[in-house]
Amino acid sequence: MFSMETKTQIIKNTIKKFASVALKYSASEELPIRVDENTIVSTKEAHVIQTIGDNKNIGVTELGNFFGISKSAASQMVSKLDSKGFIKKMRSEENSKEVNLVLTKLGEKAYKAHEQTHKNDSEYLVARLSTFSLSQIATLSVMLESIEEIMDERLKNRTD
Repeated sequence: MFSMETKTQIIKNTIKKFASVALKYSASEELPIRVDENTIVSTKEAHVIQTIGDNKNIGVTELGNFFGISKSAASQMVSKLDSKGFIKKMRSEENSKEVNLVLTKLGEKAYKAHEQTHKNDSEYLVARLSTFSLSQIATLSVMLESIEEIMDERLKNRTD
């Protein structure tokens, strides 16, 4: 059996590995996705486009909450995507003070391009992770849920 010191060191090493993976994931969010012959979108922008496409009548505040970012940061992303022609802001029919975000035709093309990229990535990941036992996958899932809860708490307590 492991001594407590060894277990603690393994946990610390696992946290370091997770941090390394998180940094690489963050860098991958800047990789381009080709929408058409003249248009690219970053993966980060594509995730925002996907979220808007998947959540009809989503507003800036809800978008920020979804990504764990401030309303101001979400508003900046929305303005950027609006200026690039991927989304447009529409006044809410229920409340004229609220703005809903919708995809344009170009946004729909970006959404589909991102879906194809995710399909390819997902197939690759499923093939790689299929070599793991069910208990290993379940353990990873529980660990990721715990890390997500910690990140949610950190983000909830941030000062905007």
